[in-house]
Amino acid sequence: VSLAATPRRGILGHGSILTITSNAMRTSPVKRGKYVLEALLDDPPPPPPPDVPSLAESTPGKRVEGTVRQQLEMHRQNPTCAGCHARMDPLGFGLEHFDAVGAFRTKDNGVAVDATGTLTSGERFQGAAELAELLARTKHEAFRRSLSSRLLIYALGRGLADADDCAVDAVIARAR
Repeated sequence: VSLAATPRRGILGHGSILTITSNAMRTSPVKRGKYVLEALLDDPPPPPPPDVPSLAESTPGKRVEGTVRQQLEMHRQNPTCAGCHARMDPLGFGLEHFDAVGAFRTKDNGVAVDATGTLTSGERFQGAAELAELLARTKHEAFRRSLSSRLLIYALGRGLADADDCAVDAVIARAR
């Protein structure tokens, strides 16, 4: 299926992934960014401190002001949170054109969606298509290692040990 004329790019634009990495009523750039780091690049962020509050959620009769991006910018003012969010949030912001169930949108809470991001390495992108191209160009080795490791875990029916690194390396070499 060609995705050329659509805003979707592979797994990053897949409805199931976009839905599972959202909250019930809104997107979650944090969950989406964490998913990309963990599942696709095998580079998980550390767990959050135990006392970190969640972002406010809209409920029937009570609407949260501002976009998710604006709420996260306020959250990142806490130095304890800023480091990890600098890695996760830009990845999730690149997917903000997709709502909580993966439908394409141009507005969030009445404001134009800002799907721009800058990785910690300095590379900038606009939207899911550019994010996918950037990751494919700059993170292909991390993706290959993550995918190979996960497939080997599935095939073996157990977690990997240090002794399995040579098997992962062989899978990566043959897959190239």
